[in-house]
Amino acid sequence: MPEDRVAASSSDLTLVPFVVLEDLLQRIFSRHGVSDDNAKILATNCASCERDGSLSHGIFRIAGYLSSLASGWVDGRAVPRLEDRGPSVIRVDAMNGFAQPALAAAVPAILDRVSATGVALVAIRRSHHFSALWPDLEPFALRDLVAIAMVTGFRCVAPPGGTKPVFGTNPLAFAAPVAGTHPLMFDFATSAMSNGDLRLAARAKAKVPLGTGIDSHGDRTDKPEAILDGGALLPFGGHKGAALSLMVEIMASALTGGLFSHEVDFSGYPGAETPNTGQVLLVIDPERAGNSDFAGRVLTLLDTVRASGAARLPSDRRYRQRAEANKDGIPIATDKLRQLIVLAS
Repeated sequence: MPEDRVAASSSDLTLVPFVVLEDLLQRIFSRHGVSDDNAKILATNCASCERDGSLSHGIFRIAGYLSSLASGWVDGRAVPRLEDRGPSVIRVDAMNGFAQPALAAAVPAILDRVSATGVALVAIRRSHHFSALWPDLEPFALRDLVAIAMVTGFRCVAPPGGTKPVFGTNPLAFAAPVAGTHPLMFDFATSAMSNGDLRLAARAKAKVPLGTGIDSHGDRTDKPEAILDGGALLPFGGHKGAALSLMVEIMASALTGGLFSHEVDFSGYPGAETPNTGQVLLVIDPERAGNSDFAGRVLTLLDTVRASGAARLPSDRRYRQRAEANKDGIPIATDKLRQLIVLAS
Protein backbone atom coordinates (compact mmCIF):
# COMPACT_ATOMS: atom_id res chain seq x y z
CA MET A 1 0.00 0.00 0.00
CA PRO A 2 1.33 3.53 -0.72
CA GLU A 3 0.89 4.58 2.92
CA ASP A 4 3.54 2.01 3.88
CA ARG A 5 6.14 4.28 2.18
CA VAL A 6 6.06 6.92 4.90
CA ALA A 7 8.92 7.53 7.32
CA ALA A 8 8.23 8.30 10.97
CA SER A 9 10.12 11.34 12.29
CA SER A 10 8.77 11.15 15.83
CA SER A 11 5.97 9.53 17.77
CA ASP A 12 3.75 12.53 16.99
CA LEU A 13 4.63 13.32 13.36
CA THR A 14 5.09 11.23 10.26
CA LEU A 15 6.90 12.42 7.14
CA VAL A 16 4.82 11.58 4.08
CA PRO A 17 6.00 11.90 0.43
CA PHE A 18 3.84 14.19 -1.66
CA VAL A 19 2.79 11.43 -4.08
CA VAL A 20 1.71 9.20 -1.20
CA LEU A 21 -0.44 11.92 0.36
CA GLU A 22 -1.85 12.80 -3.05
CA ASP A 23 -2.82 9.18 -3.70
CA LEU A 24 -4.32 8.81 -0.22
CA LEU A 25 -6.46 11.93 -0.63
CA GLN A 26 -7.56 10.87 -4.10
CA ARG A 27 -8.81 7.58 -2.70
CA ILE A 28 -10.66 9.41 0.07
CA PHE A 29 -12.44 11.69 -2.38
CA SER A 30 -13.26 8.81 -4.72
CA ARG A 31 -14.67 6.75 -1.86
CA HIS A 32 -16.93 9.61 -0.79
CA GLY A 33 -18.75 10.32 -4.03
CA VAL A 34 -16.29 12.30 -6.15
CA SER A 35 -15.63 11.21 -9.74
CA ASP A 36 -12.13 9.91 -10.41
CA ASP A 37 -11.13 12.92 -12.53
CA ASN A 38 -12.39 15.41 -9.97
CA ALA A 39 -10.87 13.43 -7.11
CA LYS A 40 -7.43 13.65 -8.71
CA ILE A 41 -7.70 17.43 -9.09
CA LEU A 42 -8.91 17.97 -5.53
CA ALA A 43 -6.28 15.63 -4.08
CA THR A 44 -3.43 17.41 -5.87
CA ASN A 45 -4.74 20.76 -4.71
CA CYS A 46 -5.16 19.69 -1.09
CA ALA A 47 -1.80 17.90 -0.92
CA SER A 48 -0.08 20.94 -2.45
CA CYS A 49 -1.49 23.19 0.26
CA GLU A 50 -0.32 20.83 3.00
CA ARG A 51 3.13 20.50 1.41
CA ASP A 52 3.60 24.26 1.14
CA GLY A 53 2.49 25.01 4.68
CA SER A 54 -0.99 26.36 3.88
CA LEU A 55 -2.33 24.19 6.70
CA SER A 56 -5.68 25.97 6.92
CA HIS A 57 -6.38 24.75 3.37
CA GLY A 58 -4.68 21.36 3.47
CA ILE A 59 -5.88 18.15 5.13
CA PHE A 60 -7.61 20.29 7.77
CA ARG A 61 -10.29 20.84 5.10
CA ILE A 62 -10.97 17.14 4.41
CA ALA A 63 -13.68 16.90 7.06
CA GLY A 64 -15.49 19.88 5.52
CA TYR A 65 -15.19 18.46 2.02
CA LEU A 66 -16.65 15.13 3.12
CA SER A 67 -19.45 16.57 5.24
CA SER A 68 -20.46 18.85 2.35
CA LEU A 69 -20.52 15.88 -0.02
CA ALA A 70 -22.49 13.75 2.44
CA SER A 71 -25.08 16.50 2.89
CA GLY A 72 -25.84 16.64 -0.83
CA TRP A 73 -24.91 20.34 -0.93
CA VAL A 74 -22.17 19.86 -3.55
CA ASP A 75 -21.97 17.50 -6.54
CA GLY A 76 -18.62 15.72 -6.53
CA ARG A 77 -19.34 14.27 -9.97
CA ALA A 78 -20.26 17.54 -11.65
CA VAL A 79 -18.99 18.08 -15.19
CA PRO A 80 -18.35 21.81 -15.80
CA ARG A 81 -19.90 23.52 -18.81
CA LEU A 82 -17.91 26.12 -20.76
CA GLU A 83 -19.53 28.99 -22.61
CA ASP A 84 -17.76 31.08 -25.25
CA ARG A 85 -18.68 34.70 -24.54
CA GLY A 86 -16.25 36.53 -26.81
CA PRO A 87 -12.65 36.67 -28.03
CA SER A 88 -11.26 37.06 -24.50
CA VAL A 89 -14.13 35.95 -22.25
CA ILE A 90 -14.89 32.46 -20.97
CA ARG A 91 -17.88 31.73 -18.78
CA VAL A 92 -17.91 28.49 -16.79
CA ASP A 93 -20.89 26.90 -15.09
CA ALA A 94 -19.41 24.60 -12.44
CA MET A 95 -22.79 22.82 -12.25
CA ASN A 96 -22.77 22.97 -8.43
CA GLY A 97 -19.41 21.24 -8.34
CA PHE A 98 -16.02 22.19 -6.97
CA ALA A 99 -14.22 25.17 -8.47
CA GLN A 100 -10.90 23.42 -9.10
CA PRO A 101 -12.28 20.97 -11.71
CA ALA A 102 -14.19 23.86 -13.32
CA LEU A 103 -10.97 25.84 -13.72
CA ALA A 104 -9.07 22.77 -14.94
CA ALA A 105 -11.68 22.25 -17.65
CA ALA A 106 -11.24 25.85 -18.77
CA VAL A 107 -7.42 25.91 -18.95
CA PRO A 108 -7.10 24.93 -22.65
CA ALA A 109 -9.59 27.64 -23.62
CA ILE A 110 -7.83 30.16 -21.37
CA LEU A 111 -4.49 29.51 -23.03
CA ASP A 112 -6.09 29.77 -26.47
CA ARG A 113 -7.61 33.16 -25.61
CA VAL A 114 -4.37 34.49 -24.16
CA SER A 115 -2.47 33.32 -27.23
CA ALA A 116 -4.97 34.96 -29.56
CA THR A 117 -5.72 38.23 -27.77
CA GLY A 118 -3.19 38.56 -24.94
CA VAL A 119 -5.79 38.31 -22.19
CA ALA A 120 -8.49 36.00 -20.85
CA LEU A 121 -11.27 36.83 -18.42
CA VAL A 122 -12.71 33.73 -16.76
CA ALA A 123 -16.05 33.97 -14.93
CA ILE A 124 -16.91 30.84 -12.92
CA ARG A 125 -20.29 30.51 -11.20
CA ARG A 126 -22.15 27.86 -9.19
CA SER A 127 -18.78 26.74 -7.88
CA HIS A 128 -17.62 25.58 -4.45
CA HIS A 129 -14.17 26.98 -3.67
CA PHE A 130 -12.75 25.57 -0.45
CA SER A 131 -9.02 26.00 -0.87
CA ALA A 132 -6.25 28.55 -1.28
CA LEU A 133 -6.14 30.57 -4.51
CA TRP A 134 -2.43 30.38 -5.25
CA PRO A 135 -2.66 26.79 -6.62
CA ASP A 136 -5.12 28.15 -9.20
CA LEU A 137 -2.63 30.78 -10.39
CA GLU A 138 0.83 29.24 -10.13
CA PRO A 139 0.48 27.16 -13.35
CA PHE A 140 -0.18 30.34 -15.34
CA ALA A 141 2.82 32.18 -13.88
CA LEU A 142 4.99 29.16 -14.75
CA ARG A 143 3.92 29.80 -18.35
CA ASP A 144 5.22 33.40 -18.08
CA LEU A 145 1.72 34.82 -17.67
CA VAL A 146 0.33 37.23 -15.07
CA ALA A 147 -2.77 36.04 -13.21
CA ILE A 148 -5.22 37.55 -10.74
CA ALA A 149 -8.04 35.72 -8.97
CA MET A 150 -10.85 36.59 -6.57
CA VAL A 151 -13.47 34.40 -4.91
CA THR A 152 -16.35 34.96 -2.52
CA GLY A 153 -17.37 32.72 0.38
CA PHE A 154 -20.09 32.47 3.00
CA ARG A 155 -20.92 35.45 5.21
CA CYS A 156 -18.61 35.59 8.20
CA VAL A 157 -17.14 39.13 7.97
CA ALA A 158 -18.87 42.28 9.22
CA PRO A 159 -18.14 45.68 7.62
CA PRO A 160 -16.55 48.34 9.86
CA GLY A 161 -19.18 49.59 12.26
CA GLY A 162 -21.46 46.65 11.47
CA THR A 163 -22.46 43.94 13.90
CA LYS A 164 -23.64 41.28 11.46
CA PRO A 165 -21.60 39.36 8.87
CA VAL A 166 -22.18 40.30 5.24
CA PHE A 167 -18.98 39.44 3.35
CA GLY A 168 -17.02 36.25 2.99
CA THR A 169 -13.32 36.25 3.77
CA ASN A 170 -13.11 37.12 0.05
CA PRO A 171 -9.49 36.36 -0.85
CA LEU A 172 -7.51 38.10 -3.56
CA ALA A 173 -4.51 36.46 -5.23
CA PHE A 174 -1.83 37.51 -7.72
CA ALA A 175 0.96 35.68 -9.54
CA ALA A 176 3.70 36.88 -11.87
CA PRO A 177 6.74 35.22 -13.45
CA VAL A 178 10.22 36.10 -12.17
CA ALA A 179 13.31 35.55 -14.35
CA GLY A 180 15.34 32.53 -13.31
CA THR A 181 13.33 31.61 -10.22
CA HIS A 182 9.90 30.82 -8.79
CA PRO A 183 6.93 33.07 -9.59
CA LEU A 184 6.00 35.83 -7.20
CA MET A 185 2.65 35.01 -5.61
CA PHE A 186 0.49 36.35 -2.87
CA ASP A 187 -2.87 35.09 -1.68
CA PHE A 188 -4.65 36.68 1.24
CA ALA A 189 -8.10 37.03 2.71
CA THR A 190 -9.51 40.54 2.84
CA SER A 191 -10.57 39.73 6.40
CA ALA A 192 -8.16 40.20 9.29
CA MET A 193 -7.72 36.42 9.42
CA SER A 194 -8.92 33.59 7.22
CA ASN A 195 -11.80 31.51 8.53
CA GLY A 196 -9.58 28.43 8.41
CA ASP A 197 -6.85 30.05 10.51
CA LEU A 198 -9.50 31.27 12.95
CA ARG A 199 -10.82 27.73 13.34
CA LEU A 200 -7.28 26.41 13.85
CA ALA A 201 -6.76 29.03 16.58
CA ALA A 202 -10.00 27.95 18.24
CA ARG A 203 -8.93 24.32 18.07
CA ALA A 204 -5.60 25.22 19.70
CA LYS A 205 -7.41 27.30 22.36
CA ALA A 206 -5.27 30.27 21.35
CA LYS A 207 -6.19 33.93 21.40
CA VAL A 208 -6.19 36.15 18.31
CA PRO A 209 -5.25 39.85 18.10
CA LEU A 210 -7.92 42.34 19.05
CA GLY A 211 -9.40 43.69 15.84
CA THR A 212 -9.61 40.23 14.29
CA GLY A 213 -13.32 40.01 14.98
CA ILE A 214 -16.32 40.75 17.15
CA ASP A 215 -18.52 38.61 19.37
CA SER A 216 -22.28 38.16 19.11
CA HIS A 217 -22.82 41.48 20.92
CA GLY A 218 -20.68 43.41 18.45
CA ASP A 219 -17.78 43.86 20.87
CA ARG A 220 -14.19 43.26 19.79
CA THR A 221 -12.78 40.05 21.20
CA ASP A 222 -9.55 38.05 21.20
CA LYS A 223 -11.40 34.73 21.58
CA PRO A 224 -11.76 32.84 18.29
CA GLU A 225 -14.64 30.75 19.63
CA ALA A 226 -16.59 33.95 20.38
CA ILE A 227 -16.05 35.14 16.81
CA LEU A 228 -17.20 31.79 15.43
CA ASP A 229 -20.21 31.51 17.77
CA GLY A 230 -22.51 34.24 16.50
CA GLY A 231 -19.83 36.88 16.01
CA ALA A 232 -17.97 37.91 12.87
CA LEU A 233 -14.51 38.51 11.50
CA LEU A 234 -13.55 42.07 10.54
CA PRO A 235 -11.82 43.27 7.36
CA PHE A 236 -8.10 43.93 7.62
CA GLY A 237 -7.18 47.62 7.54
CA GLY A 238 -10.64 48.85 8.44
CA HIS A 239 -12.42 50.66 5.61
CA LYS A 240 -9.62 49.89 3.12
CA GLY A 241 -9.95 46.15 3.61
CA ALA A 242 -13.72 46.45 3.51
CA ALA A 243 -13.50 48.23 0.16
CA LEU A 244 -11.38 45.39 -1.24
CA SER A 245 -13.85 42.85 0.13
CA LEU A 246 -16.68 44.76 -1.53
CA MET A 247 -14.75 44.72 -4.81
CA VAL A 248 -14.35 40.94 -4.55
CA GLU A 249 -18.10 40.52 -4.00
CA ILE A 250 -18.77 42.56 -7.13
CA MET A 251 -16.12 40.88 -9.29
CA ALA A 252 -16.49 37.26 -8.15
CA SER A 253 -20.26 37.22 -7.63
CA ALA A 254 -22.06 40.04 -9.43
CA LEU A 255 -19.84 39.80 -12.52
CA THR A 256 -19.88 36.00 -12.74
CA GLY A 257 -23.55 35.44 -11.90
CA GLY A 258 -22.66 33.61 -8.69
CA LEU A 259 -24.23 34.13 -5.29
CA PHE A 260 -23.10 36.90 -2.98
CA SER A 261 -21.60 35.65 0.27
CA HIS A 262 -24.67 36.73 2.24
CA GLU A 263 -26.92 34.71 -0.11
CA VAL A 264 -25.23 31.37 0.63
CA ASP A 265 -27.68 29.31 2.70
CA PHE A 266 -26.52 26.02 4.22
CA SER A 267 -29.57 25.63 6.43
CA GLY A 268 -31.19 22.84 4.42
CA TYR A 269 -27.97 20.82 4.26
CA PRO A 270 -26.70 19.92 7.74
CA GLY A 271 -22.93 19.48 7.67
CA ALA A 272 -22.36 21.57 4.54
CA GLU A 273 -19.35 23.88 4.67
CA THR A 274 -18.23 24.65 1.12
CA PRO A 275 -19.53 28.04 -0.11
CA ASN A 276 -21.36 27.92 -3.45
CA THR A 277 -20.55 31.31 -4.98
CA GLY A 278 -18.36 32.52 -7.84
CA GLN A 279 -14.77 33.08 -8.91
CA VAL A 280 -13.16 35.40 -11.42
CA LEU A 281 -9.71 35.11 -12.98
CA LEU A 282 -7.80 37.47 -15.24
CA VAL A 283 -4.86 35.99 -17.17
CA ILE A 284 -2.53 38.32 -19.10
CA ASP A 285 0.38 37.81 -21.49
CA PRO A 286 2.82 40.57 -20.45
CA GLU A 287 4.70 40.37 -23.75
CA ARG A 288 1.53 41.35 -25.60
CA ALA A 289 1.35 44.39 -23.33
CA GLY A 290 4.69 45.54 -24.74
CA ASN A 291 7.36 44.11 -22.44
CA SER A 292 9.40 41.20 -23.75
CA ASP A 293 11.54 41.24 -20.60
CA PHE A 294 8.70 41.40 -18.11
CA ALA A 295 10.04 38.59 -15.89
CA GLY A 296 13.44 40.28 -15.84
CA ARG A 297 11.91 43.59 -14.83
CA VAL A 298 10.04 41.87 -12.00
CA LEU A 299 13.31 40.32 -10.83
CA THR A 300 14.95 43.77 -10.81
CA LEU A 301 12.16 45.12 -8.65
CA LEU A 302 12.29 42.21 -6.21
CA ASP A 303 16.08 42.48 -5.92
CA THR A 304 15.70 46.17 -5.10
CA VAL A 305 13.10 45.39 -2.44
CA ARG A 306 15.34 42.75 -0.87
CA ALA A 307 18.32 45.12 -0.95
CA SER A 308 16.29 47.62 1.05
CA GLY A 309 16.33 45.21 3.97
CA ALA A 310 13.01 43.41 3.50
CA ALA A 311 13.07 40.25 5.60
CA ARG A 312 11.06 38.27 3.08
CA LEU A 313 8.77 38.67 0.10
CA PRO A 314 5.40 37.04 -0.59
CA SER A 315 5.72 33.30 -1.26
CA ASP A 316 9.30 33.01 0.12
CA ARG A 317 8.14 30.89 3.04
CA ARG A 318 5.90 28.79 0.80
CA TYR A 319 8.79 27.85 -1.50
CA ARG A 320 11.09 27.15 1.45
CA GLN A 321 8.56 24.80 3.01
CA ARG A 322 7.95 23.16 -0.36
CA ALA A 323 11.67 22.46 -0.76
CA GLU A 324 11.87 20.96 2.72
CA ALA A 325 8.80 18.79 2.15
CA ASN A 326 10.05 17.59 -1.24
CA LYS A 327 13.34 16.60 0.39
CA ASP A 328 12.16 15.10 3.66
CA GLY A 329 8.42 14.52 3.29
CA ILE A 330 5.33 16.38 4.47
CA PRO A 331 5.04 16.39 8.28
CA ILE A 332 1.60 15.15 9.32
CA ALA A 333 0.36 14.34 12.81
CA THR A 334 0.48 10.57 13.10
CA ASP A 335 -3.04 10.28 14.50
CA LYS A 336 -4.36 12.45 11.66
CA LEU A 337 -2.58 10.24 9.12
CA ARG A 338 -4.21 7.16 10.64
CA GLN A 339 -7.61 8.85 10.29
CA LEU A 340 -6.93 9.58 6.62
CA ILE A 341 -5.92 5.98 5.99
CA VAL A 342 -9.18 4.79 7.56
CA LEU A 343 -11.18 7.22 5.41
CA ALA A 344 -9.45 5.90 2.28
CA SER A 345 -9.75 2.21 3.08
